Amino acid sequence: MTVSFVMTKKVFKVRMDDTIGTIHEILENANFHHLLVVEGNKLVGVISDRDVLKAVSPFIGTLSEHTHDLVTLNKKAHQIMNHKPITVFKYTSLHVAAGIMLDNNISCLPVVSSEGGIEGIVTWKDILGYYVKDNKD
Repeated sequence: MTVSFVMTKKVFKVRMDDTIGTIHEILENANFHHLLVVEGNKLVGVISDRDVLKAVSPFIGTLSEHTHDLVTLNKKAHQIMNHKPITVFKYTSLHVAAGIMLDNNISCLPVVSSEGGIEGIVTWKDILGYYVKDNKD
């Protein structure tokens, strides 16, 4: 089975200069955990919800919030993104994709075309969901 069978084709992209505040808001209101960072149409990075949580002050939205906490929301995507995203092709096997994720301790792989265009994203949940559904007792 290949990545194309389980990948999500509709991906949400942000630009390198989008603020962490904007990205935080997108992730808070969405049902996904990764954003692809693009420059033009080229993939240049990946941001996970965990990256955002590490970058944003834990006091945001609490009674302990101060002005300096809000400054963390003005950081830019390029300051917290993974600058060297590991990618796969849609014809990559799920077994190989899972191995890549485990070997690199990552939770998603952008799916790109041979020309470098973004075709989708596959996550560990996509792969695990396939194996659980496919191997029901």
